Amino acid sequence: MSRNIVTGIDIGTYQVKVLVAERGGEGSLGMPRIIAAAAAETHGVRHGYITHPNEVVASIKAAVAEAEKIAKIKIRKAFLSVGGIGLSSIVSQGSTIISRADSEISELDITKAIEASENEIPQSASINKKIIHTIPLQYKVDGKPVLGQPEGTKGTKLEVKTLFITCLEHHLNDLIEAVEEAGVEVQDITASPIAASLVTLTKQQKVAGCMLANIGAETVSIAVFENNIPISLEVLPIGSTDITNDIALGLKIPLEEAEQVKVGTITSTTYPRKKLEEIIVARLSDIFELIEVHLKKINRNGLLPAGIVITGGGSGIGTIEDLARVALKLPSRIASIHFKENSKEIKDASSAVAYGLCILGLNADDAPGIKRPGVKIVGTIGRKVSAWLRPFLP
Repeated sequence: MSRNIVTGIDIGTYQVKVLVAERGGEGSLGMPRIIAAAAAETHGVRHGYITHPNEVVASIKAAVAEAEKIAKIKIRKAFLSVGGIGLSSIVSQGSTIISRADSEISELDITKAIEASENEIPQSASINKKIIHTIPLQYKVDGKPVLGQPEGTKGTKLEVKTLFITCLEHHLNDLIEAVEEAGVEVQDITASPIAASLVTLTKQQKVAGCMLANIGAETVSIAVFENNIPISLEVLPIGSTDITNDIALGLKIPLEEAEQVKVGTITSTTYPRKKLEEIIVARLSDIFELIEVHLKKINRNGLLPAGIVITGGGSGIGTIEDLARVALKLPSRIASIHFKENSKEIKDASSAVAYGLCILGLNADDAPGIKRPGVKIVGTIGRKVSAWLRPFLP
C-alpha cells in the first residue's frame, strides 16, 4: 500500500467501520480524500469490550473485505481506535531540576518532568491500565507559567501538569489481537474521542472551550477541550440503546420498531406522542446529568463558550440539541464532518472516528508542510514522539 494511503478501523458495539483515504492535493494537505468507506455489523462486543473474539474477527474481516473491494487495494496495515468504558483520563503533576550548567531547559528536562508527573499517578488509578496518550497541559519555570513549549528558556526548576489518557490493558490487547487475527497489522492506536475531534471540532471551538459528546449504543464518550488541547476525557456506561429499551417497554412494541420510533423513521399517530416524549426526555436527562457531574468535577459546568457538540448514533434524536442546551446551560449543536476543501461538511458524522484516524495516519510521517509536534504518545507499539498532537500543544 502506498505511503500516501492509510486505513482507519473503528470497532464499535454495533458496527465495525473501515475507512481508506489518501492524501489530497497540495492545497488540502492534512485533509485526506476518502476512497472507500465500509461497515459491518459487530458481533461479540459489549460496552466496547470484546466478549467473543472469534465473532469480532469475523466482523472485522467482513468490513475490511468490503473496503478492499471498493478501494481496489489490499489492506495490510491500519490505525485503530480504542473506546469503551475502560477509557479514562487522569491529571498529574511532576517536576525536575534543570540539568544544564547554563540553566537552559532542554528536551531531556521536559521528558524528565513529564515522566515525574507519570510517576505521581496513584497506583489505584493505574493498576491494569495502559497509558495511550500523554498530553502536557501547562508548564511552569521557577513557579511561573510558560506559554507554549519551555525548551530554550532558562531556570532552575521545571514543573508540568499532564493529562494521561488510559485504557484497560487487557481490552487494548484484545482489540489489537482481533485486528491482527483478521490479517491487518495495527500501526498505532488512538482514543476514539481524540480521533473524532479532529474532524468534528474547529480550532476556534477547541480554543474557546467545548465538549465533544459521542452518544453511542451503550456508552457516551465525552472529551473537553480548552486552549486548543484536551483537558479531560471520560466514558459513561449509558447509551442510546437504553432509550430504545425504554421505548420498547413503555409503548409495548418490539425493539426493532422502538429503534425506528426513536430516530423518527416511524411517526405513526398510534403512539401516544406525550408518553413517547416523556420516555426519551427522561433517559436523555439521565445522560446529561452524568455529563454535568463530569463538568462540575473539572470546574467547567456552564463555562464552555463553544458549548457541547453531539455526535454518535444518539445524535439523531430530534430534540436532543434543545434538551442539551437546557440541561447543561450551554450552546449545543449536532456534529458535522468538516472539510477544508470548498468548505464542505457532511452532516452524518458516524464515520468521524475512522476519518480522524486517517488524518492522524497521514500526518504521522515527515512530509512537506506537516509540522512535527513535541508531545509524547505512549502507544501499544512503544513510546515515541509522534506528529499528530501538534494542535494540542499548550
